[in-house]
Amino acid sequence: MTLVALIDLSDEEKLDLLRRLDQFRQWHFLDEKRYCLVCGEMITGRQIQVIGDTRGNAQLRLNCPTEYCKATPIEWVCPTEDVLIKIAMMEAERRWLCLVRLAGRAMQPYQRTTSKPIGRTRPKPTLGPE
Repeated sequence: MTLVALIDLSDEEKLDLLRRLDQFRQWHFLDEKRYCLVCGEMITGRQIQVIGDTRGNAQLRLNCPTEYCKATPIEWVCPTEDVLIKIAMMEAERRWLCLVRLAGRAMQPYQRTTSKPIGRTRPKPTLGPE
């Protein structure tokens, strides 16, 4: 079984590795941002994890720094205007759904107290002679 470990690199080494290992997008500096399509987080080159085995036999690879996210460079996109708009719309929708959920919970006690059967105020009419 091969053990993998995070590799600690200087800024120059990390930028060089990003340029070499990310064959989908160019990296000009470490503070450039990418949007991870897997976890939905905005990440920078400085945060990206470089991983390799402890024996130095396997290839190095790049991983998203977000906890439990194992996305690789193919799943990161540059934050263009379209991407930023999509992120903002998804965040607005998420907040709206949270508000709807909270409003529904807030209404539950009100519905329980007002949904009691209403008593009759008039007597029942008789259908025959008394």
